Amino acid sequence: MSKIHIVTDSTSDLRPDVIEKYNLHVVPLNILIDGKTYLDRVDLQPKEFLELMGKSAQLPKSSQPAPGVFKELYDRLGKDGDQVLSIHMTGGMSGTVESARTAAELSDADVTVIDSRYISYALAFQVIEAAEMAAQGKTMQEIIARLDHVRENTKLFVVVDTLDNLVKGGRIGKGRAMIGSFLKIKPIASLDGGEYTPVAKARSYKQVVQYLMNDFKERTAEKIIKGVGLVHAEGLAMAEPLRERIIESGFADIKFDYTTPVISTHTGIGAIGFMFYTE
Repeated sequence: MSKIHIVTDSTSDLRPDVIEKYNLHVVPLNILIDGKTYLDRVDLQPKEFLELMGKSAQLPKSSQPAPGVFKELYDRLGKDGDQVLSIHMTGGMSGTVESARTAAELSDADVTVIDSRYISYALAFQVIEAAEMAAQGKTMQEIIARLDHVRENTKLFVVVDTLDNLVKGGRIGKGRAMIGSFLKIKPIASLDGGEYTPVAKARSYKQVVQYLMNDFKERTAEKIIKGVGLVHAEGLAMAEPLRERIIESGFADIKFDYTTPVISTHTGIGAIGFMFYTE
C-alpha cells in the first residue's frame, strides 16, 4: 500500500525532534547576508542569524530553494508509487511554493503542493495535522480538506519593536518611521491570507500583550484550542509576559522558540509572532 510523505520548508520553525517524530522532509531556504549564502537552519541557526543581522549594514535577503532541489526530493520519495504532499509558507512572502509547484510538474512522482497562506508555527499546524492523518492512513483528499479547515481557523499576528527593517524593506516610508519611533509605536499586524496587514498600534510592551491577549480570549471563547505558537527575534520583553498570560488562562502547551530568519529580516530584532488555531 502506498503512503503519503509530507514535505515542508524551513520557515515552519519545526524543531529537529518534531521533524524526526513525524518523519517530515524539510527543504531549507537560502539566506544571503554580507555577501555569504547560508542554508536556513542547516548552517545558520535563527539566533546566529540575529547576531549577524545586528552587525550588518544591509538588510539580509532570503530566496526560495531551486525547483531542482524539490524535484530531486519528490523523485526519491515517490519512486515506489508513494504520494507526496508538499506544504509551504505563504506565496505572499516568498516564491517557495511556486518553486515547489514547478518541481511537481517536472517530477514523475504524484505530488500535491499546498500554499499554507501562513508561516512559522501557523504553517507547522498544517504540516503536523497532515503528518498525523497520513500516519492514520487517511487519503490525500481527506488531508487536503482538513488543511482547508485548519487554515480557516488559524490566526497569526506579527509585532515589531523597531521600524528600521520595515523601512529598509520598503514596507513603510522614512517619515512615518520617524514619527513612529518618536512615539515609540509598536505596529501589530495580522498575516491572514498571506498578506501583511496592520491592525493596531501599541505604545508599550504591556499594551501589545493586552491587545493580543484580548483577541486570543475573544477568538477562542467556547472553542477548543488546538495549538498555540509564540516565536521571537529576541523579543522576550513581549513574548515572555504573553506566554505567562496564556498559561494563566489555562493553555500551557505553547510552542515557543526563535523565529525563522525570513520573518526576522522583515521585522527586525525584538519582534514576535503569535499564532493559534481552534476547533
